[in-house]
Amino acid sequence: MTEPILFVVDDDSRTLDALVTALARRFGADYQVLADTCPASAMARLEAACGRGERIALVIATDLEWLTRVHDVCPLASRCVLVGLGDGAAYPGVRRALSLGQVDTFLMTPWGDCEDRLYPVVTEILAAWSRIARPRAPIIRVVGEHWARRSHELRDLLERACLPYEFVEHDSDEGRRLLERSGHQGGLPAVIFRDRCLCDPTNAEIAQMLGVRSEPESDLYDLVVIGGGPAGLAAAVAGASDGMRALVVERQVVGGQAGTSSLIRNYLGFPRGISGAELARRAHEQAISLGVEFLVTREVVALEADGGEKIVSLGEGTEARARAVVIATGVSYNRLEIEGAGPLVGKGVFYGAATAEAPAFAGRDVFVVGAGNSAGQAAVHLARYAASVTVLGRGAALTMSDYLVKQIERADNIRVRLRTELTRAVGRRRLEALDVRDPATGAETRHAAAAVFVLIGAGPHTDWLEKTLQRDQHGHILTGSSVVRGEAGRPEWPEARAPYSLETSLPGVFAAGDVRHRSPRGVASAVADGSNASRAAYDYLVESAAWAPA
Repeated sequence: MTEPILFVVDDDSRTLDALVTALARRFGADYQVLADTCPASAMARLEAACGRGERIALVIATDLEWLTRVHDVCPLASRCVLVGLGDGAAYPGVRRALSLGQVDTFLMTPWGDCEDRLYPVVTEILAAWSRIARPRAPIIRVVGEHWARRSHELRDLLERACLPYEFVEHDSDEGRRLLERSGHQGGLPAVIFRDRCLCDPTNAEIAQMLGVRSEPESDLYDLVVIGGGPAGLAAAVAGASDGMRALVVERQVVGGQAGTSSLIRNYLGFPRGISGAELARRAHEQAISLGVEFLVTREVVALEADGGEKIVSLGEGTEARARAVVIATGVSYNRLEIEGAGPLVGKGVFYGAATAEAPAFAGRDVFVVGAGNSAGQAAVHLARYAASVTVLGRGAALTMSDYLVKQIERADNIRVRLRTELTRAVGRRRLEALDVRDPATGAETRHAAAAVFVLIGAGPHTDWLEKTLQRDQHGHILTGSSVVRGEAGRPEWPEARAPYSLETSLPGVFAAGDVRHRSPRGVASAVADGSNASRAAYDYLVESAAWAPA
């Protein structure tokens, strides 16, 4: 297979030559760098290349309208518009194209030092393109039945963990060869890493195979963070920055629900957007660089006070002791309470964006249930592959960010059906169709469907804290001024002082992110919450004389 193509189109030969020379110098070993001064000729060459099955990674051009048409020819290609510095008349059009998703990014000309402006932009674009379109050298191989629920869970887990993997059907020639060579004897799916093969392993067994610690290193931590999503990661980074010895305990992999987001475009500092998994990976690395310890695939089962310390129980006799705790366990998507959905989970019915599954539905008809940001991000991502994406919402309007609404409106293969209800999932071995009802008329229709991605509301899983912390009627944890004093039937606030900001009804225990009562939604809000909770924990420790920064 030939190397992917970087295609540059500009009628200014000096700019074109300089850009091609710079790109070839840095990326020429891995990409073909092609150029053309004529848009019509360039389009014909792109069509011919795609017809031959060649991969177009990036197209750079000055003409916005032409770049928009590139998407019809090469839907997976990234698009970058060249904008002249000082060309004020072009800026409104560029802003509009970016907000509508007609182009992915822009590059100012002249770009000055290539290392400062040009190469970082192109490198980031190509990295994002590679994750979607380029085969990855696998670290882990999973062999199993494609439409088995556990196979889906493992693909989703590895995708969110940013671990390059390969999934191989167990009854294919390659699957049989891998199983025989690895000495597989037992159930499926099989997880193969180097010379080791695990048969139908738990998440914890996979983590241990990869060398991940499963026991706390210290007898006492300044801060234990329960949950490794954006709020928990932010709390850990902030706490470690303030000199606290911090431990994060995450029951799956770092990233939480945000790790399933295919592209987050409204998070500060990422103009080209970033996937939830990639954002979590960077935050994870940042926390580790500050000395934070992580335990993944470990679930906290109990929390209690022991004098001035807190005992965080992890089950199986393992516990972590802490001076302060931040609970950032987030929420999980609500389940579909409709006929037929349960047996088809992982077999066409998916909760969350399930980014690992999207390529499998190339050319198929899929549905997204939900009207919020996560549903919008899933729809836009799936539209790269699916023949059609139908967004089903029960309300009268979409409730997602404006940039997502605009992208959905201009996508040819996305349609929105509001005021509708999903009533039945139909299929034997895998999903085949969905029944949809119009509540106003009662009319019900059946639609062929290869997959449905469910992103409808979410709730916290805090039953384990029922006798420990005050919660609202939905299970969200009460904090700060919301903590109730002296109400029968609730855990009591024992101090004369008022709770600190984000402190729960148990002194020294704080809550952040979606698990907290009246917490604002979104990744940015979760990060702010986590940072604020960590700072409140710092103030608590200092003012209670339980700890002093080194």
